[in-house]
Amino acid sequence: MRSDNARAGMQQAPARSLFNALGFTPEEMKKPMVGIVSSYNEIVPGHMNIDKIVDAVKLGVAEAGGVPVVFPAIAVCDGIAMGHIGMKYSLVTRDLIADSTECMALAHQFDALVMVPNCDKNVPGLLMAAARLDLPTVFVSGGPMLAGHVGGQKRSLSSMFEAVGAYAAGTMTEEDVENYVENVCPTCGSCSGMYTANSMNCLTEALGMGLRGNGTIPAVYSERIRLAKHAGYAVMDMYNKGITARQIMTKDAILNALTVDMALGCSTNSMLHLPAIAHEIGFDFDIEFANPISEKTPNLCHLAPAGPTYMEDLNEAGGVWAVMKELADIGLLNTDCMTVTGKTVGENIKNAVNRNPEVIRPVDNPYTKTGGLAVLKGNLAPDGSVVKRSAVVPEMLVHEGPARVFDSEEDAIEAIKGGKIVEGDVVVIRYEGPKGGPGMREMLNPTSAIAGMGLGSSVALITDGRFSGASRGASIGHVSPEAAVGGPIALVEEGDIIAIDIPNYTMTLKVSDEELAKRKAKWQPREPKVTTGYLRRYAAQVTSGNRGAILQTPEV
Repeated sequence: MRSDNARAGMQQAPARSLFNALGFTPEEMKKPMVGIVSSYNEIVPGHMNIDKIVDAVKLGVAEAGGVPVVFPAIAVCDGIAMGHIGMKYSLVTRDLIADSTECMALAHQFDALVMVPNCDKNVPGLLMAAARLDLPTVFVSGGPMLAGHVGGQKRSLSSMFEAVGAYAAGTMTEEDVENYVENVCPTCGSCSGMYTANSMNCLTEALGMGLRGNGTIPAVYSERIRLAKHAGYAVMDMYNKGITARQIMTKDAILNALTVDMALGCSTNSMLHLPAIAHEIGFDFDIEFANPISEKTPNLCHLAPAGPTYMEDLNEAGGVWAVMKELADIGLLNTDCMTVTGKTVGENIKNAVNRNPEVIRPVDNPYTKTGGLAVLKGNLAPDGSVVKRSAVVPEMLVHEGPARVFDSEEDAIEAIKGGKIVEGDVVVIRYEGPKGGPGMREMLNPTSAIAGMGLGSSVALITDGRFSGASRGASIGHVSPEAAVGGPIALVEEGDIIAIDIPNYTMTLKVSDEELAKRKAKWQPREPKVTTGYLRRYAAQVTSGNRGAILQTPEV
């Protein structure tokens, strides 16, 4: 046992005295020590129930012959952090979570781990840590929120942000907005659409790192407690069989996850997190992998914000495994990949059933023949940019219009709500990338304001920042290189014509190379927006969005 390094022999007698102080019995000292990484806190709705999940995991581990030991991981609520300086501290927590979990696991020599995450950066951060540590590891999330109901219709957090835009447009009263406030988020759990948290929890199943239902069983269902107990059993089975995280998280598994991403219509943030996870296993993930996979992968699901269905509907329809079965039947998945069940993907999904072809479209009747995400390139984004194609209305798949340029999210929101953005415009928000933000803020407020103002089918938004999974419309993010390092987005001027062609994967600034060269010669770097604390260190080390905003390891 790895834990013997910290517990066995005369040299470790002092450590045993400290285990004695923890209340360990002599019998427990002879059993595998399983770290339970608890993301419980009282500020994130998706995490307020995780203490119950952790208790169930502990029971499962103990029943299966291990000794469960809980330690914490942080998590930020993107919805609460949205629209102020707090959003600069969201993406950056992914690396803090990975680093701190690595530290705790190695400092105390755990034999295996169960990760209990739920929300946006918490899941990929722990997946990154799992890849680094290469221990027997199982994920079990806190689960999604049930959809809210307003006026007899299902609603979720994206509806709430769009209600604020509708209020600014004069089409909704303050009383209407308060009705949404009271009803769109009715339970604990990760927000009920296919936003980033639920995207990553579903992709954890596709990677093979979570049990069936990890991404879809609602947080308030007792079935999730049972799932957590089974996660405890599963990690001990992995330990006994010698199955570790890197045997599961392979290149093929990551490409499987990207394929499932396309079918589900996941958040654009997955195109930050999959490259970062891939980096941890030594796989150089190029975001352009998305396009050839998208070309052959049908989009089978339109969950909110792309459509009227929610995570509870996907769960009832058969969940992620049912989607994977549809894809596997036409040869789009590597079914030989190992999973935390101790079985292959193919063995797991063999008997999965699609119980609702309106929620999970069969492969012969998809929403579209191409996947949910697209990577656009061109002289405005030489290294790429990302759009959630499945959430773009057909009339905006090809668009051309004048640039309306803003150097911060706040300035853009003021213009949108002030009625200064009109049909046909292309809103450009820059200096919000990983370095320039710093922290690459999500742009849910401006995209929701555009939708709420009734401009969602006529206005595009381009940024070197990123978008919430709750964003919809022609919202193109991760523009790389970013403005802070002199990328072409920094050279755009008010009124320049920008042409977007999502089906052909291009985004073009209609300005001559000669003119761009002149502008580049005059460009000067901006003063950093943050000069102290963790964000200063983050900005100094972070890479661009197309590389997953991973931290560059300094030369030794």
